[in-house]
Amino acid sequence: MKRNNYKIIFTGGGTGGHIFPLVAIIRELKKIFPENLEIYYIGPKDNISKNYMEKEGVKVKYVLTGKLRRYWDFKSTIHNSIDILLKIPIGIIQSIFHMFLISPDLIFSKGGYGSLPCVLSGRMFQVPVFLHESDSVLGAANKTLLRFAMEVFTSFSDTEGVDAKKMVVVGNPVRKEILNGNREKGEEIFKLRKEKPLLLIMGGSQGSERINDIVLCVLKDMLDFFEVIHQCGPKNYDHVHAEANAIIPDKRTREEYHLYSLLSEEELRHAYVLADLVVSRAGSGSIFEIAAVQKPSVLLPLPEAAQNHQSRNAYFYSRTGATVILEEENLTPHFFLDRVKELFSPPMQLKVMKDNTDIFAKPRAAKIIASYIKEYLA
Repeated sequence: MKRNNYKIIFTGGGTGGHIFPLVAIIRELKKIFPENLEIYYIGPKDNISKNYMEKEGVKVKYVLTGKLRRYWDFKSTIHNSIDILLKIPIGIIQSIFHMFLISPDLIFSKGGYGSLPCVLSGRMFQVPVFLHESDSVLGAANKTLLRFAMEVFTSFSDTEGVDAKKMVVVGNPVRKEILNGNREKGEEIFKLRKEKPLLLIMGGSQGSERINDIVLCVLKDMLDFFEVIHQCGPKNYDHVHAEANAIIPDKRTREEYHLYSLLSEEELRHAYVLADLVVSRAGSGSIFEIAAVQKPSVLLPLPEAAQNHQSRNAYFYSRTGATVILEEENLTPHFFLDRVKELFSPPMQLKVMKDNTDIFAKPRAAKIIASYIKEYLA
């Protein structure tokens, strides 16, 4: 006998790297369960989860969450104590309340500090849990929650610490909608001059101050060779905008620099199709998107990333020959620009890198996970 409806709770940390893959899975699930599916999101309150989840018709429930800071000084010790002793326990109590009212059939966790209260409270109600690990090394939250999971989906085949009986290697879910950009539409949106190769520079959904600083240091010289779309992050936009205007007072040159705080999904899909080269941090979400849209790339791993996971992600991907890695430790702005310019001479290098993205790309990850969920619920 068919069920009237199924209830699934999604949860994850509060960054685009956690939210965008969940959105990709939710969209695939809606195709499989067009009518009898109720979807909820429980996690920390932030603009990315609010904007994207509500657009998908997901019922959003916010709870308090805390995280463990791995750097030790007086300030971080105080913050850690507040989070561990106060915020996480309150978040678990809030999650228990939501869990009782929703009575879900399944919890799908993307990991991150924001997932802890939801998954821990779900286990009190014996709700089945599926986990996804984005990176090539287990995050702290997923290490804690691993024992509760029925299935653990991983992005990388060499993820350590996961029981082989539970592990399913699928890649990191990518929104299908960003794979079908249109060149003509993009040229219109970004008002491109189209006289030079196009660089797409991104620092993740939060932006990256250090990547912004590198770009600003060589921006005048960079624009002699390239047209640039630069996603700098919402908190950094005003500063970068003011600095860029001071650096490039010439109106014609300024028209070749397209600065955005955060690219919308619509803008991003067109930016990808237009880009000749993508410069990015090495979060798993960024790497799998870049591979899926078949773009050569330069990756700048974040040195402070937990357990050095961005470097590990980047070097795993670099085995394909689809990317160049520049470590920040000894990186100077002019070396960065020279290395980028070298990739265009001869241009055949970029063609080889583009062809090599196929080795790594897994654009069906979201569909495969949705199929697993359907099989379990059915």
